[in-house]
Amino acid sequence: MTTRKKSPQLAQPLPEVTISDFDGARYLHLGTPWVQGSMRIKKPFDIELEYVQRMMAWLLLVDWPTVPERRAMQLGLGAAAATKFCAQKLGMASTTAIELNPQVITVCRQWFKLPPDSDKLQVVLGDAGVEIQKPQYLQTVDALQVDLYDHEAAAPVLDSPDFYLHCRHLLTEDGCMTVNLFGRTNSFARSLAHIQEAFGPEAVWRFAATKEGNTVVLAQRSASRPSRELLSQRADLVQQQTGLPALKWLKVFKPVQPLLD
Repeated sequence: MTTRKKSPQLAQPLPEVTISDFDGARYLHLGTPWVQGSMRIKKPFDIELEYVQRMMAWLLLVDWPTVPERRAMQLGLGAAAATKFCAQKLGMASTTAIELNPQVITVCRQWFKLPPDSDKLQVVLGDAGVEIQKPQYLQTVDALQVDLYDHEAAAPVLDSPDFYLHCRHLLTEDGCMTVNLFGRTNSFARSLAHIQEAFGPEAVWRFAATKEGNTVVLAQRSASRPSRELLSQRADLVQQQTGLPALKWLKVFKPVQPLLD
């Protein structure tokens, strides 16, 4: 008989959720001054934070006309920026967000314009480390966005090779995972090694760090290397269709290792 290990998410007490407004933006906090998400109040379905914008880099690795047919999942709701963008701006076939803290869901619905659940949008209250092992999700996700931090924002709450392997099992054949890696400890190299162990070293891409210190890493279920010309064409189209600065991404977004024949 096999049993699932208790997720580290459940070992931490849930912090109080607060919000603040400044200069036209609204910020979500988990009991500390650290920003856990934001929204431009007059543009609630755009993505405000640079690192969250970069978590949409999977758009560079698929053909734009297929986006409305695809399915997205977010692990960690934050201020619901990625969830709203996938559901509202991209009009994807399905968007599922998994969030441990019920206060976060309530605050996002009340203060961050998160729409109610529907046929295309579902917010699940639960532990992401446990939820993603449920059979109904396996090989159904085209775009998986992982942003799981505690209130201290020191290192990812879920960050083991086993966790990333479970994430890989969620993905369709050409699916991608994007992960926000940020911390005041030197945890990036360890996290990157765990992702490469789960996905294979040649399936992993990374951005340069933002000025705030967030580094977004992308991992493909099936490694590929689109030509520079194709990436530029896709970036131009993504920028035109969404307003995301996708052409600038190409200057700071690279494979971690070359793809071997």
